[in-house]
Amino acid sequence: MRTAPVALPIALFLSLALAACGGDDQAGGDRPPPEAGFITVEPEPFTITSELPGRTTPHQVAEVRPQVNGIIEERLFEEGQLVEKGEPLYRIDDSLYQADVESARAELARAQATLKSTRLRAQRFEKLLDMKAVSQQEYDEAEAALGENEAQVAAARAALSSARTNLDYTTLEAPISGRIGRSTVTAGALVTANQAQSLATIRQLDPIYVDLTQSARELRRLRQALENGELEKVGEDKARVTLLMEDGSEYQEEGVLQFSEYAVEESTGSVTLRALFPNPDGDLLPGMFVRAKLPEGERSEAILVPQKGIARDSTGQATAMVINENDQVERRNVTTERAVGNRWLIAEGLSGGDRLVVEGLQKIQPGMTVKPVKVDEEDAEAGPQMEKGETPPEQKQKEQQEGLDGENPASSGTQSGGGDNQ
Repeated sequence: MRTAPVALPIALFLSLALAACGGDDQAGGDRPPPEAGFITVEPEPFTITSELPGRTTPHQVAEVRPQVNGIIEERLFEEGQLVEKGEPLYRIDDSLYQADVESARAELARAQATLKSTRLRAQRFEKLLDMKAVSQQEYDEAEAALGENEAQVAAARAALSSARTNLDYTTLEAPISGRIGRSTVTAGALVTANQAQSLATIRQLDPIYVDLTQSARELRRLRQALENGELEKVGEDKARVTLLMEDGSEYQEEGVLQFSEYAVEESTGSVTLRALFPNPDGDLLPGMFVRAKLPEGERSEAILVPQKGIARDSTGQATAMVINENDQVERRNVTTERAVGNRWLIAEGLSGGDRLVVEGLQKIQPGMTVKPVKVDEEDAEAGPQMEKGETPPEQKQKEQQEGLDGENPASSGTQSGGGDNQ
């Protein structure tokens, strides 16, 4: 008789608890599907570029060497300055060469005087021969002497020209226009003709060459892609080479590809390509390490998607979440070819018209019905900036996905719905 009052409160408590649980389930069933921000994948023309390492090389290089022996009297330039072709650089003592010119000039005058006398004698003998006043032998000897004297005059004239040339060589001139380096000699130094050590070096830096290296394997792959129709040749208006400096900044001037070697470097297995860049301000110096973006080919229908729309699973496989026609989420395995700014170039897995989820990835799972919300593509590409030490979005997604997979499906769906209502 005393147990009845106790049983009544217990039964009442259980009925209230069951009613409360039923109410929660009903409320959970009424929750709307989570929102998923998406962009529509649209193919677009894209020029594929490769980033190649390289070094700068002067357009022209000339080493200044003496062509005559002598003592340097004066240096006529400032080290490091720009010089023009034909500008005097050094002056060698020319006293001996000036004397050689005077001697050669005198020898020419003597030969010319002898030639005049011999020519008159030959002319007289020609008239006397007609009158039989001289013999044929005497006339022939006069003609031979005339020819010999003419040769002597020609030799003396050549000797004078050579002496003048050597005299001119005592002033060393710039063979090309460019920037001259340091001088290896000073006034008073003895130099010799065609010596091994140069007196100075002139480098023409505007324009300037950039020698790039590309692996032969990559070059062969590119040619095969062009032959198979996977890529199209780049038009002349786009066949420009851009340069990245050592600090990552982009060089303001565009270059033009000149040629590529037809031989492979045996030690590296690479091919050398040469590009020509304007260098009006002298920002590029010989020997600098740079990287160049070189157009390889064009793809008329390339798939480019924001990087935050692509995640990787524990095996490293790239995946994407796509909303199908029934507004359900599908997981796709994709193949990424390369990063292009804030986007991925997709080789396989996505096609035009696919609705790629780029926002709300933490709230969805494959097979879940969602509420699609179109997102502006520019905002999707920009994405949030991560603070220092913040976990990357792909890592966050991976951790949350692993947590969802480890929970009870029924309870996880209730928790996800509750999170959306907050």
